[in-house]
Amino acid sequence: MGEPLRIGIVGLGTISAQYLQTLDKLGSVELVAAADLNPALATGVAEQRPGVRACTVEELLADENVDLVLNLTIPAAHADIALRAIAAGKAVYGEKPLALNVAEAIEVLNAATEAEVLVGCAPDTVLGTGIQTARKAIDDNLVGRPIAATATMVVPGHERWHPNPDFYYQPGGGPLLDMGPYYVTALTTLLGPVTSVIGVASRTRSIRTIGSGPRAGQSFPVDIDTHVTGVLTHASGVLSTVVMSFDAVGTRSSNIEIHGEVGTLAVPDPNHFEGDVQLRTLESKEWRTLPVSAGYLDASRGVGIADLAATPTGESPRAGAALAFHVLDIMESLLHATRTGQAEAIRSTVDRPAAVPLQAIG
Repeated sequence: MGEPLRIGIVGLGTISAQYLQTLDKLGSVELVAAADLNPALATGVAEQRPGVRACTVEELLADENVDLVLNLTIPAAHADIALRAIAAGKAVYGEKPLALNVAEAIEVLNAATEAEVLVGCAPDTVLGTGIQTARKAIDDNLVGRPIAATATMVVPGHERWHPNPDFYYQPGGGPLLDMGPYYVTALTTLLGPVTSVIGVASRTRSIRTIGSGPRAGQSFPVDIDTHVTGVLTHASGVLSTVVMSFDAVGTRSSNIEIHGEVGTLAVPDPNHFEGDVQLRTLESKEWRTLPVSAGYLDASRGVGIADLAATPTGESPRAGAALAFHVLDIMESLLHATRTGQAEAIRSTVDRPAAVPLQAIG
């Protein structure tokens, strides 16, 4: 009791820097091991942090001093590393998505249930003050009964800035699977689970050209749809319209808007932990910024691990596997609906995650 959760990190790519900064300031967790296919990366992390051991993935998974495996591998390896960690009796927290597809994710959930270990998954941005202040406004009835929501992410394409953008335009990529987890997780946190989806999709170009880096000027094929529009029907009856695009220049729409009978909320970017929440009501034509009233203060990527560590026995973490699975199920079903032209029932459900009171991360 009271001892920190001992973390072993697998995968030390670009995103790991943000996680390491968070782990360094959390008192409730302790980094003890690091592994990567490139041993030099693990050695670099260990040299900068006393008490951290550089090792192979196999050594880390077998290490009895590791309580939780932080899985920051590429998406194609998420399920494999999670399953191996669970088989070793360790809890897991991973980057999004939980797995490449629902079938793989089911294996992870079943293994975790059988082994009685916790599994958490990004995005944990929904635990920050931006989404949680909006959540409190909804719970406090500031907009009345929610009726509808919009979620909009419009960019001209990652090839303009990413030096190796090909994978964004292959199966498993695209605007919905890339950025959708942030938006759909936020919508579920704010409005509860989804019961059905319908949607359409398109692609404007079959060839894209890299705009920066050593491959600038090279062209590559587009093998997926790059603009997805869907309608999510929540169990509460709320209708959320989602627009995810790699095809357009930009938008002046709020990232997320929640429309209720007596008010509308403008919700900040769910890819960030903070941001202004604005409210307009029937009684006022002016938008007003709500005071920060809920969520983890000064949160950053990895706060979901601290939240998992503080989860009471028998309860699901807020950024847990059940929520990540439901979000993956929604996105996979929506993409299927764009191909069939038919509404798709969502097979999974999840309890709306518990709200986060205003607090510092531990």
